[in-house]
Amino acid sequence: MARRRALPGFGLSLGITLTYLGLLVVIPLSTVVLKTTSLTWHQFWATISTDRAIASYELSLGASLIAASLNVVFGVIVAWVLVRYQFPGRRIVDAMVDLPFALPTAVAGIALTATWGPKTGYLGRYLHAIGIEGAYSRVGVVIALTFIGLPFVVRTVQPVLAGLDPRVEEAAATLGATRRQTFRRVILPALRPAIVTGFALSFARALGEYGSVVFVSGNMPMKTEITPLLIMTKLEQFDYAGATALALVMLIASFAILIAINSLTWRASRRPTPTIRHRPELAEIMPPPPAQVI
Repeated sequence: MARRRALPGFGLSLGITLTYLGLLVVIPLSTVVLKTTSLTWHQFWATISTDRAIASYELSLGASLIAASLNVVFGVIVAWVLVRYQFPGRRIVDAMVDLPFALPTAVAGIALTATWGPKTGYLGRYLHAIGIEGAYSRVGVVIALTFIGLPFVVRTVQPVLAGLDPRVEEAAATLGATRRQTFRRVILPALRPAIVTGFALSFARALGEYGSVVFVSGNMPMKTEITPLLIMTKLEQFDYAGATALALVMLIASFAILIAINSLTWRASRRPTPTIRHRPELAEIMPPPPAQVI
């Protein structure tokens, strides 16, 4: 008997998919390339290789990588707490994780500035006292990008962590494994694909962030100016070709990085998930699952 599928045949489904992606993704991005062709190679290179542009690339890419790395560490911890512990207000904390999703970027920027301002900020004043500027600096850019990227890691890791078989951890403890060994040898391999995916989503979100960073960075050229802000500056000057040239550089860089990250995700997903079925030495000491009552 042929297996019935919810969607119609392959040809129709593929056609709808390609049409939808073409209208929403391929055509808008191709216009960036077409607009850039109005520049000669010399003009294109002169636009994308200025000291101001290179400084913005370094800040955008570097701050995005740092923010995504921080979100991986603390996002896994937050997901672990939400899944493995029961405490009063857990649902409120779980809902708070999604606030960076829901907040307009301008509201997020104002909130971060009020919190991390160097003299009047609720937390920034203490950093300013020890010589660290929490806002209007590169530190402020990293803080803003970390804030908006945290939910991507938490919401990617949380369902995978909740779906892990607890019997595998119990069996590892029975065999004498410590908690650190159980996490490193049993839990972490199962979470690795989700962690890499969360890192990629957080990095991509940070790379394109504009609204919240504008408020908290200070927007100083060669110091705290990100590439999206430089693109907006050129648009305000009606330099559309120059803006699309910078956008093309960011498009190529982000696409290459995401391809590399997705390849790591694909390799990690091919590794077997540590379950009782894949660990015969653990299955030997575990009792059989209870029979289902029909």
